[in-house]
Amino acid sequence: MKTEDLIAEAISLPVEIRTHIVDSLLKSLNPPEKEIDQKWAIVAKKRLRDIRSGKAETILGDEVFTNILKS
Repeated sequence: MKTEDLIAEAISLPVEIRTHIVDSLLKSLNPPEKEIDQKWAIVAKKRLRDIRSGKAETILGDEVFTNILKS
């Protein structure tokens, strides 16, 4: 099967199946590393606690990008 035919066939599939295919392909390019994922989960939980407790402030994405573009 030619690449173009494979892509056309994949595009014709329902979105749920396409999502699964994309996820599988991305994982094949960059396999998950359990240890790193666990460390990120710890960091994410801490950041969420900080936000909920008021220790950290959130900034809207638009504001972040506006500030970046001003720099």
